[in-house]
Amino acid sequence: MKGGYMGSTLRIDLSKNKISEEKPEKSWAVKYVGGRGWGARKVWEEVGVNVDPLGPDNLVFFGSGPLTGLLVPSAGKMSIVSISPATGIYADSNVGGAFGAELKQAGYDAIALRGVSKKPVYIMIDDGDVELREAKEYWGAGALVTEEQLKKDIGDNNIHVLAIGPAGENLVKFACMTSDYGRNAGRTGMGAIMGSKKVKAIVVRGFKDIPIADVDRFMDIAYESYRLISENEILDIWQRQGTLQVIDWANERGVLPTKNFQETVFEQAEEIGGDKMEEVKTTSRACFACPMTCGNYCVIREGDTKVVVEGPEYETAAMLGSACGIRDLKTIIKANNLCDDLGIDTISSGNLIGLLMEAYEKGIITKDETGGIELKFGNGEAVLKMLEMIAKREGIGGIVAEGVKAVTEKWKEMKPFAMQTKGLEQSAYDTRASPGMALAYATCDVGAHHSRAWVISKDLEMRDKWTAEDRAKLVIYHQHVRPLFDCLGVCRLEWIELSIDENIYADFYTSITGIKTTLKELLERSEAIYNLTRAINVVRGISRADDYPPERVFCDPIPSGPLRGRLLQREEYDRLLDTYYRLRGWSDKGIPTKETLKRLGLKEVALELEKSRKLKRKYK
Repeated sequence: MKGGYMGSTLRIDLSKNKISEEKPEKSWAVKYVGGRGWGARKVWEEVGVNVDPLGPDNLVFFGSGPLTGLLVPSAGKMSIVSISPATGIYADSNVGGAFGAELKQAGYDAIALRGVSKKPVYIMIDDGDVELREAKEYWGAGALVTEEQLKKDIGDNNIHVLAIGPAGENLVKFACMTSDYGRNAGRTGMGAIMGSKKVKAIVVRGFKDIPIADVDRFMDIAYESYRLISENEILDIWQRQGTLQVIDWANERGVLPTKNFQETVFEQAEEIGGDKMEEVKTTSRACFACPMTCGNYCVIREGDTKVVVEGPEYETAAMLGSACGIRDLKTIIKANNLCDDLGIDTISSGNLIGLLMEAYEKGIITKDETGGIELKFGNGEAVLKMLEMIAKREGIGGIVAEGVKAVTEKWKEMKPFAMQTKGLEQSAYDTRASPGMALAYATCDVGAHHSRAWVISKDLEMRDKWTAEDRAKLVIYHQHVRPLFDCLGVCRLEWIELSIDENIYADFYTSITGIKTTLKELLERSEAIYNLTRAINVVRGISRADDYPPERVFCDPIPSGPLRGRLLQREEYDRLLDTYYRLRGWSDKGIPTKETLKRLGLKEVALELEKSRKLKRKYK
């Protein structure tokens, strides 16, 4: 390795108050690439099968990639990997901004954190010097407030902070971590893990150079990639509206989640979409080295009150908007700001509130149970109140804070319309007319999240033309190429939206590290990592039964819109899942075969799986 890696992982044992450094395994650079890949391997090696996700023995791994912090489009990404308190299985989250780049400039590729501090602390990483500092005065404060106050107290507005809010401190199972005033590591409950460890924030400042093996070649590739992006005809709309433009796209195609996925078309979609957002947008914002500048600073004023938020993104506007029947962008912006400061995931929050709203309107829960809140679709004040109750674990919010599993155990009548897979609340695409997207959600290793495979556009286009093999192949390709970006430490949007050839990332990797590789080889490494995370889940009880979409997808035809009457047939899905397993080299029960794992260089994982079977763990 001549470049790309700093060659050091920071180890912190909070229980022992011990700080150390370790050198990564040399083979890992090629075998697991970085970021999510390194984290998955650490979890496999170091976290026991029966670990309590909120206990001292759970590991949380913060990993940059070999491209992070360099002049590569959107090279500010960092993965956070652990076992989720929401699902009990493998989990990772991803945060943009510039924290990951700053971590490398401080001299570290990654942080491996375990144990539990006796008192609230924050971790100060100052260009290689590391210490645990008391955080009592910040405990209880919002994530945004904490970031601002830490910058004032340290006396440097250029440091980067990754903080939790009250939701993380109160162990809300879908609490997130927030950085750079609105960049969030959401979905799988990383904020709750940090709260359990009594870590309020990580602060990083660095000035070191990141080595590059072949600077001239690297600069040629960088220049070409930025040129291609600048000449793309749709760059303008991305810079003006970011992902919020997807509201119109999803609504026109009839896949926009509306009223807890009962409907797929929202009559007031234009009131919460990109054009409406531009009326309150003040400026654009970018992550590290990103030319897309898809972040939008929006400001709303009501009397003497001003709310500023970076967002909302599509997922936030859909799940806290149309999925809850909210037709007012100002309410969504308030909810977005509240989630950022409280430190809770907007997707899970919106999904769960929408679920409760449907249950309330069906008479499954009453006003007495909601604490007097009229929890009807379209009630914006109810959404804002529920967010606070969830973060503070007040009243019904204490049950919701445990996630969808707890909610549907408390009220079993909600199970048929709870939109989740593997215990993770589904993000913002209806899949009744898209078998491929249903498969993507259902086989995602962290639960029902679109980050692994976004195939809905092509799948809708080819809905009645594709075979099960066509569909399964596309899902598998996405599940290899999209997570590869998380391993490299870059954003995938330039590839998805601006048609940047994915081969260019292999060229970047070769020029930066000095390790000659191809896209095919990198995708094989990503395939190995996907099989590794599947193995992590299998030993924790995941099987074929967990690889199915929510019941609503099979039972409730789309009631209106361009896809009216569409429904996913269970027999069709069974054939699709069989095909997916066969193409992956997994058994018909969803377990990676010994031959597949050996082919991918994971012989020791195959042996461990075999040992688990002999111990008769609950997967069979």
